[in-house]
Amino acid sequence: MARYRRILLKLSGELLRDDEQPLSGPRMAEAAAALKTAHDLGVQVAVVVGGGNLLRGRDHADGDVRPEVDQVGMLATVLNVGLLRLHLERAGLDARVMTPRAVEPVSERFDRRAAVEALEAGAVVLLGGGTGNPFFSTDSAAALRAIELRCDALLKGTLVDGVYDKDPNRHDDARRFDRVSFDEVIRRDLKVMDQTAVALCRDNDMPVVVFDLKTPDNLVAFLEERIQGTVVEPDRA
Repeated sequence: MARYRRILLKLSGELLRDDEQPLSGPRMAEAAAALKTAHDLGVQVAVVVGGGNLLRGRDHADGDVRPEVDQVGMLATVLNVGLLRLHLERAGLDARVMTPRAVEPVSERFDRRAAVEALEAGAVVLLGGGTGNPFFSTDSAAALRAIELRCDALLKGTLVDGVYDKDPNRHDDARRFDRVSFDEVIRRDLKVMDQTAVALCRDNDMPVVVFDLKTPDNLVAFLEERIQGTVVEPDRA
């Protein structure tokens, strides 16, 4: 039995990266297969997809053009969710694509009640386009949608197995947290999500779980409690 009934998975664009086939490589199919297996466990799944495999807006923004570059970055996430839907449908799943503004015929406009109804009907809800506003990351979009959809947790799949007090790729003595409070994440500027997303989750009691998703099968392994991550939660003291 899975540990959660309804989740929002923040899937970074980097985890979908395929330099030889940026839009049709095997990573998309692998992600879809993992989502299908999670769905088969009875978990309701919403997904916010980043665009870093195609374009990271902040890497190209300079001065007055930042809003326009961010908008292009949001389009990259729409490409990702549109393609991911095709892979999910090939795997036998119903998938709904929603974005802050309709991008017909790829996506419909996000509507909270319609998204909840889709989840309850067994569809995977794919959320692209970020928040629809510049200066907000897809982490912030994930936090916002997880709260709106009343998810049990926001799951952030990353390239490491949790939250550390320093970069484990650079420091052999980096210490991993099993649990850490939102306030400590903010105070120590731990690299979980951007501060806006962390504060939004803290203020709305939305737990965040950071776990290793280098291998797509780890999503199901985590849901079945065969691997662990770091739980970021309110300070109950």
